[in-house]
Amino acid sequence: MKKTLRYASRLIQFDSVSHLSNQVIAKYLEMKLAKHGFVVEKIRYRDEQKVLKVCLVAKKGSGQGGLAYFGHMDTVPHDFWDFPKGGPLTPTIHNERLYGRGACDMKGSLACMLSAGQLFDWEQLKRPLYYVCTADEEVGFHGARAIVAESEFYREMVEHQPKCIVGEPTGLEVVHAHKGSYRLTATSYGKEAHSSSREGKNANVAMIPFLKELYDIYQLTETDGRWHDSQFDPPTLSLNIGIRDNSPALNVKAGRSDASAYLRPMPNTDVDLLIARCQKVAVEQGLEFKVFRACEPFYKNPNSEFVKQTLKLLHRTQSKTVSYATDAGVFDELFDKIILGPGQIAQAHTSDEWISLDQLNRGAEVYAKMIQYWCCE
Repeated sequence: MKKTLRYASRLIQFDSVSHLSNQVIAKYLEMKLAKHGFVVEKIRYRDEQKVLKVCLVAKKGSGQGGLAYFGHMDTVPHDFWDFPKGGPLTPTIHNERLYGRGACDMKGSLACMLSAGQLFDWEQLKRPLYYVCTADEEVGFHGARAIVAESEFYREMVEHQPKCIVGEPTGLEVVHAHKGSYRLTATSYGKEAHSSSREGKNANVAMIPFLKELYDIYQLTETDGRWHDSQFDPPTLSLNIGIRDNSPALNVKAGRSDASAYLRPMPNTDVDLLIARCQKVAVEQGLEFKVFRACEPFYKNPNSEFVKQTLKLLHRTQSKTVSYATDAGVFDELFDKIILGPGQIAQAHTSDEWISLDQLNRGAEVYAKMIQYWCCE
């Protein structure tokens, strides 16, 4: 417990908000992994703002199969932090909880697997243990895609198919499915001019039919059961519509108008039909239209042998689904995956983010048990 808490506290101190470079926290994790017998592969890339990002893919042990753990180093911003007893980068223990940005999502989980992995010497491992740390999970899963494209260890995993844990917060319950993450954007261009004149062109006008189509789709998917999946809560696509008018004043015709739609498709939802509807209206109105499929829905049959074995190992009776998305939706070449991590998602991204000390302790124990089962027996 002391080691897990020490690791979690140290990780919180690194400011790894997604728009910043994560090379410092990656260097720390690389050092700890190498110290305890892992061979570490580094995947570097620059994001859209040319900021350097680093992903780690580490391996300990030899053979085929084994266990692979996946976590992310980045966090959401902490500008709105309001926990009175400590700042977002100052790990603070209060009422049997560890507070700090990333404590729950998901530096606590990284710490649990880091300490669990150190319990096993190379000679004890009959099959390999992989430890994967991504960047940019919170802003589009870019690090996961970089690993898929460039990592030799990942190609090895695809070939030999280890059992996989994505360590997002689930309260240490076994999760067999989650929704995907899609973003649609439309941009209308006009020409700024005084609203009292004949000059210019208001970009908002062409956007109105597109927004009407989004509204119709929202109403359809919220009310028509054919677009619902009762395995999830909520059972809908959770379509979220955003609008931005760039006009500098009320009496100036807007030179540009932007609309977005964020939706969370479920495993058996044919959202391409909805995307085609949006694209049709966008083309008719002369809008610039883009689709970004950040990650696909993830689904593992809850009656599969892997899920049943994990439930038995952890003394659970059934698995569940969640409505958020994870890197699992990108690592789709790996077949036996579950989501399993310490902490509750309700504490993630909050202005006083925390994880209970009990969850940290139990998380390390659960991961150690899974390493023992999948890598040593």
